[in-house]
Amino acid sequence: MSRSISKYYWWCQISGWSLVFLSSAFYAYTWQFNLSSKILEIQVVFMALGIFMTHFFRVVIRRSNWLILPVEKVLPRLVIGVIVTCLAITLLQIWFIDYFNLTDNKHKLTFSTRLLTHTLDNGMYIIPWTMIYYFIHYIDKSRKQQFDTLKLESLVKELELKTIKSHINPHFIFNSLNSIRALIDENPGRARTAITELSNILRSSMQTEKQETVSFEKELDIVKDYLALEHIRFEDRLKVEYHIDEDTLDQPIPPMMLQTLVENAIKHGISKQVDGGTVKISSEFKEDFHELVIRNTGHLNGSRNADGFGLASTRNRLQLLFGDKANFDIQEVNDNTVQATVLIPTHAK
Repeated sequence: MSRSISKYYWWCQISGWSLVFLSSAFYAYTWQFNLSSKILEIQVVFMALGIFMTHFFRVVIRRSNWLILPVEKVLPRLVIGVIVTCLAITLLQIWFIDYFNLTDNKHKLTFSTRLLTHTLDNGMYIIPWTMIYYFIHYIDKSRKQQFDTLKLESLVKELELKTIKSHINPHFIFNSLNSIRALIDENPGRARTAITELSNILRSSMQTEKQETVSFEKELDIVKDYLALEHIRFEDRLKVEYHIDEDTLDQPIPPMMLQTLVENAIKHGISKQVDGGTVKISSEFKEDFHELVIRNTGHLNGSRNADGFGLASTRNRLQLLFGDKANFDIQEVNDNTVQATVLIPTHAK
């Protein structure tokens, strides 16, 4: 039970049964034109018994954990509980009335008749009490479950994003270090330049580590540093072209996503070509989407299928951050060109 419900329980309990007492007294006065002290005493006894027995019924419900059971399992238990509670109130009510002589002996009915009529009368109050009590807690439980579900989904999303990031950054670092290692013996000067470029990339990468998205402009700066580093290794074999709509520079994208796709294009495309090739990066608005396109010379083979880590991480992050509206696709557009396309929903044109 939530604290807010517990806080108002006794206030509702006493107020509700007090209302029953006033209603019964009003009924007796209206239809019998007589509100004797004995009638009031009977109503007071009934109110006190109602408060006591329903509270005891509440204790049974809570200690038996009925509130966490599914409806089909809790319903039979509540029915039995209502019957037992009504019978208990009736027996105590009859005992109090007889013991304190609160009724006229001339009009006293048989015990079985009194037991049946009083039990049915009490059911008119116990059944609504039970329904209200259960449905209040049922609604409260549903709200808590929805809240817990949202918290869990948020936690899972956060953990998945952090897991993906923790794989992306080492993946990028190791590939860059391999490029530098290849330059150390043959050209130390260029290797030093490559280390400077890598330092710039890592610094930018670390600044975006705690962010779920970054502006496309910041991501593009990282990619330009990366391509400058790779150009040292490939020299004239690597050509780069940019077609950027400046209005897209402030659009949010997942950090390191563009760099991963460009790295993928070089590793599986340009590096496989004897004469090298071209990497083209374009960014523009297309209807309600920010469209990023990375084209590279090469072929789409098994090693670059959708099961590759870089491509899988791209799909995962887009799904986690933007849902089903985002899309990623990679395909061969002609005999010697591979195109990766990212669509991110946006309304900020």
